[in-house]
Amino acid sequence: MRSGTGWTGSEGNMTRIAILSDTHGLLRPEVTARLEQADVILHAGDINTRAIVDQLESYAPLYVVRGNNDKEWAADLPHSLTCTVAGVRFFMVHNKKDVPKDLAGADVVVYGHSHRYAQEERDGVLWLNPGSCGRRRFDQEITFTMMEAENGRFRVEKVVIPQGSK
Repeated sequence: MRSGTGWTGSEGNMTRIAILSDTHGLLRPEVTARLEQADVILHAGDINTRAIVDQLESYAPLYVVRGNNDKEWAADLPHSLTCTVAGVRFFMVHNKKDVPKDLAGADVVVYGHSHRYAQEERDGVLWLNPGSCGRRRFDQEITFTMMEAENGRFRVEKVVIPQGSK
C-alpha cells in the first residue's frame, strides 16, 4: 500500500516530510513544533514573505513553489517543480488547474490555493492539498500534512489545528 494508514515500515530509515501550503506569512506554533521533526519540507505556495522561506529552511531542506500571492520577492521561485524524496516522486504546483495532463512518473501531486484539505488517489497517483495552516479563512479547518516515506512507499497524516488557535 503506497498511501493511507495501513503501511508500516521500519522507523530507522523513515523520512518525515512536512507538506504545507497557504501559510500567508504565518507559521503557527503547532506547525513549527512538527517542523522540528521533519527531514524535508514541501510548500505549495502563498508563503507571502521571504522571512517565512528563511524560517522554513532553518528546519529542514525546503522544496517550494510560487503561489498567486507571492509577489516580486518570489520572482525566482518556480511555478512548478518535481522532486524525489525517499523514493517518492512529487509534482508540486500552487493551483490544481495548472497540473499538466501528463504526470508520467509522479507518485504524488501536491497543490494548494483552495485552503481546503483534499486527499484523493487517481490512476495510482495521490492528489494532495494540505489545506492552509496560515491565517484562518472563513470557517475552514486549519490543516497541513505530515508524510512518512521510505523506498517509494509512504503514508499520510492529516494534521488539524484546533479551532481555538489564533
